[in-house]
Amino acid sequence: MTTGSSAEHTRRDFLYIATGAVAAVGGAAVMVPLISQMNPDASTIAAGAPIEIDLAPIADGQIIKVFWRSMPIFISHRTKAEIEAARNVNLATLKDPQPDSARVKEGHEQWLVVIGICTHLGCIPLAHQGEYNGWFCPCHGSAYDTSGRIRVGPAPTNLPLPPYTFVSDTRIRIG
Repeated sequence: MTTGSSAEHTRRDFLYIATGAVAAVGGAAVMVPLISQMNPDASTIAAGAPIEIDLAPIADGQIIKVFWRSMPIFISHRTKAEIEAARNVNLATLKDPQPDSARVKEGHEQWLVVIGICTHLGCIPLAHQGEYNGWFCPCHGSAYDTSGRIRVGPAPTNLPLPPYTFVSDTRIRIG
């Protein structure tokens, strides 16, 4: 009769290891979809999950476009001249009178955040265009100033403001 030493591997040891490996792979295969289904759906994110934007790389006078809720959002880093031009407007001459101070956050007057959709028929205006150096809608000729207020053209109201807050001096959260 032959006896095996405890140091030798038997067929039974192999079956234990193989069964354990299959169980581990099967457990991982079950856990991956279970964990990934906990992430928000792409349609949920598109439906309005807040987004954060770093403002640090935006130069004075530059306007960037980001998307939130499938809408273009214009973030303008206004120069001192643009801020002064927006503040020195006679409100009685505006179609939709609104002071510049009501369109920006206190202490952050250099940042203007607007929804980039023309209030006439929903076109996307062009930045730094038109006689007021704000936005110009080429579809029907609406011109907005550096505060996003309608100055001339068929648009009935100013460019709308999205809900946003300053998380820090160089970051905002939209939504």
